[in-house]
Amino acid sequence: MGITEFFAEHILNFFASSGYLSVFVLMVAESMVFPVPSEAVLPPAGLLIAQNKFNLIGVIVAASLGSFVGSALSYLIGKYGGRPFIDKYGKYLLLNHEDLNKSENFFKKHGDGAIFICRFIPVIRHLISLPAGLGKMNFLKFTIFTVTGATIWNCFLIFIGVRWGQKGWDLLMEYSQMFDILILIIIIISVIYFIKRHLKK
Repeated sequence: MGITEFFAEHILNFFASSGYLSVFVLMVAESMVFPVPSEAVLPPAGLLIAQNKFNLIGVIVAASLGSFVGSALSYLIGKYGGRPFIDKYGKYLLLNHEDLNKSENFFKKHGDGAIFICRFIPVIRHLISLPAGLGKMNFLKFTIFTVTGATIWNCFLIFIGVRWGQKGWDLLMEYSQMFDILILIIIIISVIYFIKRHLKK
C-alpha cells in the first residue's frame, strides 16, 4: 500500500469509526486558526453518505455546528483577549499574522457582511472571526452571518462528496502511485529547504 492509499484509507476509517464527532471537531478547528481545510473534511464525509455510512442531515448539522463553535471561539478571543493576547499567544495557535492583517483589512473594507462573504474564501475564512471580535461586532448578527454562510459552503462541499466522491476516490486509487511520487518529491524539497535555511541561520 502506497502513501496516498494509506492516508486515504485511514481518513475514511477515522470518519467511519468516530462518526459525526470527528466531522464536528475538525470543523471547529477549520473555523479557528488551525490549518484544517474544509475541502479535505467534508467531501470524504459526503462519500460516506453515498455509501450509506453517514446521514446527510447528521453531517450538515455536525459540520455547521462545528463551524459556528470554532468561529464563536475565535470571536471571543478577539473580543476579550484583544490584539495584545493575539500577538502574544497567536504563535501557539499557528496564527499567521500576515493573513490576520489581510482578514482585518477585508473586515474593515466590507463591514459586517464580510463574515458571510468570507465563508467562501480560503485562508481568510479561518481568521475573519478574530477581527469581528476585535471590532466587537454584534454577536447575534455575527451568529446569523456565520451559520448562514458556513451552512451554504458546507452543503456545497458535502454535495461534491456525495455526487463525485466515489468517482474521485476510484480515480485517486488508480493513480495513487503517481501521487506517492509527487508527495515524496515535495517532502525531499521541503527537507532540503529546511536544512539550507537552518544552516544559513
